[in-house]
This record gives sequence, C-alpha cells and structure tokens, in this order.
Amino acid sequence: MRANYKLARLFVDNPIIAGIEFESGPEQTHYLTNVLRLGEGDALLVFNGRDGEWLGRLKPRGRKRAFIHIESQTRPQPPAADLVYCFAPLKQGRLDYMVQKAVEMGAGLLQPVITQHCQVTNIGMVRIQANAIEAAEQCGVLAVPQCRSPVKLVALLEAWEQDRRLIFCDEDSKTNNPVPALQDIREDKLGLLVGPEGGFSESEREKLRKLPFVTAIPLGPRILRADTAAVAALTILQAIKGDWG
Repeated sequence: MRANYKLARLFVDNPIIAGIEFESGPEQTHYLTNVLRLGEGDALLVFNGRDGEWLGRLKPRGRKRAFIHIESQTRPQPPAADLVYCFAPLKQGRLDYMVQKAVEMGAGLLQPVITQHCQVTNIGMVRIQANAIEAAEQCGVLAVPQCRSPVKLVALLEAWEQDRRLIFCDEDSKTNNPVPALQDIREDKLGLLVGPEGGFSESEREKLRKLPFVTAIPLGPRILRADTAAVAALTILQAIKGDWG
C-alpha cells in the first residue's frame, strides 16, 4: 500500500494503538502548529517504525503544547529493508544529503566505515539518526533504518556475513558498465560499500577484490563525488537486483 502524501507524517517514539492520546515533543509541536499551521482536529499520519502507520488528530493545548489522538491504522508495518549500506563519512552537509538519499533509495541499515582516505572520523550518530527519520517522514518509509556506530574497514570485512554479497564501488575498474557484474550476482542478501572522497587506497582495493563475498562494480566513465556515487550505486543496484522489479 502506497503512502498518502497529502497529509503530514510524523515519527514518534510512542507505542501506537487505536484510541490512545499522547503529547508531541516541543520541536514537533512547533513544526505542526507554527510551520504546517495545523489546528484543532486536523489530520496527520504518525508512525514509530514498529506498529505501522496511523491516522491521528491534532489537539493543541495553548501555544506550546499539543496532543495527538490516534484513530485508525492506515498501513501495516512492513518488514525492514534488507539492504546494508556501508559508507565512508563525508563532511556534514553532504553526509546529511547522502543519509537522506540512502533511506529514500531503500537502505535498511546504515553503517559508517572508516577507511584510509577518510576526511572525517568524528561522526555524529545522533544527527545521522535524525536525518534517517526525517527522510522516512518525507518519503513514506515505515521501517526506519538502523544506524550502527562507525567501524574500521578491516573490522567490517572480518565480521561480514558470508552469505551476504558486498558490492563495492571501484573507481579503478577497467570497465565503465556495472550491469554485467550485478547480473551475475545470485545472492538475495546484499550490501553496498561506497568509499570516501579520496577513494579507496590500493591496499584496500586489493583486499576487497580478494574476498569471495565481494563484487566490484564501476560507476561509469566520470569521476563522481562520493554523495553522487552513493545515489548512482543505489539506483543501479535497486534497478537490477533490488526491490524495483
């Protein structure tokens, strides 16, 4: 069932069942009443990543407080997306963009990875989670992706599930077409690894190419920024092996 994009959508941390009523947080109240200009009895959609999506009615109480009364479920909770998205952290504005696009493109788990050429190692996980929630609110996603703490590339590879194919974007590939390599993949469980602005080091590329669960793909003849590469890779992966079929 597709999302209703005519109503505002709000992520909440409360359990949701028909008939309950709970207070929205200060920032959410400001957003609903001052930014969206919602008033008494106006409809909105709420979800918590566990109980599906529900129709609620806003009940403002004064200028700074508001409650949400839950009426009925509009969509059941779907299974979480199974695509693991691994990425080298970027500078903040571009990292925000990349996280939001990864959620929109169907990533089910977000895993920051520290590589040799990373420009950023101090990663704000609270901000990453906030961007994931905001993207879920805007694009109709009900299963908010899990956001894991950063790990070094070596640790990621050592702990990787052997039955999950890891696709890494190899800017040093000898071809420009990623389709043949993706079409040869037989596993249903997939992960995607996108490197930093400076790319993977030669030793990292060599290690990745030797692993039996890793497939390298190119992303065309042009050098892409890391955030652009993320969108390009997720697009081609979802189109050929993902949930767009």
